[in-house]
Amino acid sequence: MGARLRTISMLGLAVAVVLGACSSDKKAAPATSSAAGPVTVFAAASLTESFNDEQTTLKSEQPGLNITYNFGGSGALVTQIQQGAPADVIATADTASMQELVDAGLVETPQTFATNKLRILVAPGNPKSIQGLSDLSRSDITFVTEDETVPAGKYAAQALKSAGVTTHPVSKEADVKSAVAKVTSGEADATIVYVTDVTAAGSKGQGVAIPDSQNVVATYPIAVLKSAKDKDAAQAFIAAMVKGSGQDALSRRGFLPPN
Repeated sequence: MGARLRTISMLGLAVAVVLGACSSDKKAAPATSSAAGPVTVFAAASLTESFNDEQTTLKSEQPGLNITYNFGGSGALVTQIQQGAPADVIATADTASMQELVDAGLVETPQTFATNKLRILVAPGNPKSIQGLSDLSRSDITFVTEDETVPAGKYAAQALKSAGVTTHPVSKEADVKSAVAKVTSGEADATIVYVTDVTAAGSKGQGVAIPDSQNVVATYPIAVLKSAKDKDAAQAFIAAMVKGSGQDALSRRGFLPPN
């Protein structure tokens, strides 16, 4: 009888080990999404690098998603959507632009997925010795900014006003990437862009910090268009940006987490 009980006990233990291993394997297996289909994403120009990084990641994480991007100034993207441009997801660099789409009933409830701050971009080595916003008013500085119809232009104007600085920009660009190009090409001495744009400029530019007392925090919301052809696929992309691998892509490019 004792031998029989020991045999039953051993069999029970073996079953428990097998079940436990199966359970452990299930926990260890990475979660995968069944969402598949094309997703057209309209995104603020400052998101170019991080969104392209995430597209590469999603090719292995969610190979069923076929992502196409349209980058530009947030205001221009909103106008395109209002005029009927086909899009499934939109991510803007400010809440005001997104609110226009909310008010028009064109998007589902937005979610904040990142924040950003401003920085002055100058040429490598800072040849004009620009130390802060006040230097941007100097007569020997060729300064460019973004048009105030786009978030970066509004934020730059707010920062300059906070610092009590009046500038005379030689041009107002359509988005931050255009402003960056003016400095990295040598056409301008300085501009105000996002911290992430300075990082993206790499060796072609150099950043000059703006103190928090004069800086502006940019809030980035993302939403599914109500006209999206495949809302499951669109939601899968948004989930990746809000709480998935997209957060790592954003962080690596210098974005801050949502407040």
